[in-house]
Amino acid sequence: MMTMNPHLLPATTHSYLSLAAESLQEAITARDVPTRYACAHVAALRAAAALLAARAQPAPRRGRQKNAWVLLAEIAPELSEWARFFAAGAAKRAAAEAGSTRAVTEREADDLVRDADRFLAVVESALGLVPHAHLDRRLAAAGHPTGQTGVA
Repeated sequence: MMTMNPHLLPATTHSYLSLAAESLQEAITARDVPTRYACAHVAALRAAAALLAARAQPAPRRGRQKNAWVLLAEIAPELSEWARFFAAGAAKRAAAEAGSTRAVTEREADDLVRDADRFLAVVESALGLVPHAHLDRRLAAAGHPTGQTGVA
């Protein structure tokens, strides 16, 4: 995995990381399942945007516009598995954002919060930053049960 010099990261990267952390916190504190899922997915999307802002080089537009997950797999092939994982959840996120209470289960939402948390830490490490404290560690410290799911 290519590690970057954190002192040379663009301000946009730091901004996206901050927004990702905010979305993750919203997901953690959300009481309703669709909001929890949608906020966790948005947190992952913003983390991906942070990495893209740091690594992507502007290129002339040819063909169709690509979504962030396709770009992430191209720019950071070591994160392709994560990109596929989160791309697969985009339709569920859209349904959750539209207010569907059947789009995702509570377990799926909780799993996605943990996965988005891990992904944010992976992105932070890839950018040469010290990763935030993982959600599982924060929950365990607070006496809450934790689970292992998603992409390693």
